[in-house]
Amino acid sequence: MSIQVNDVEHVAKLARLNLTEEERETFTEQLNAILQYAEKLNELDTDQVEPTTHVLHLSNVMREDEVRESLPQEKVFRNAPEEEDGQFKVPAVLD
Repeated sequence: MSIQVNDVEHVAKLARLNLTEEERETFTEQLNAILQYAEKLNELDTDQVEPTTHVLHLSNVMREDEVRESLPQEKVFRNAPEEEDGQFKVPAVLD
């Protein structure tokens, strides 16, 4: 598989990019180099490699969900531009 100049022009049009002729040629060469490298990866023997969803082992780094005391309302509303009846007052969005 290879990329042609008209493919680059098509993608540029979809992305609403105005490319010079030099940019079209450069991007065509660069994209073809990427595809050639990807094809080279297909030559690797991966029969003994298990499929994975990610190359690195990831674990959940989120803290435990613990019930704890919340902030007092006075502290919460200290930096609020406006507050009314214990709620943030914001400009109306709907008529």
